[in-house]
Amino acid sequence: MNSATKASVSHHDAVVAELRDDPELAVEYLKATLEEDDEVALRIGLRRLAQAYGVQEIADKAGLRRENLYRALSPKGNPTVKTLTSILRALGLRLSVERAHDKAGAH
Repeated sequence: MNSATKASVSHHDAVVAELRDDPELAVEYLKATLEEDDEVALRIGLRRLAQAYGVQEIADKAGLRRENLYRALSPKGNPTVKTLTSILRALGLRLSVERAHDKAGAH
């Protein structure tokens, strides 16, 4: 691929392609969005993963209409826990919980 072709790919498209090509990177990417403690970052991360694996396919697997998936994962979206878990399951992922530690390492 020459440099002119590389320059024509947007950052978003490049990220989506990387996530599609490397499932472990996709998991780490989503974990990083969770660590940001930013709901919008999480929704955008999930949206990019859905785009990487096919929005219609993920919507079908999650039992959602494509438009509802896009709406739920928009920056202003407000998906329910049921919707989030359905999307994660459709992506082959699951929600988990672990103990948070303060900066001093106390419980």
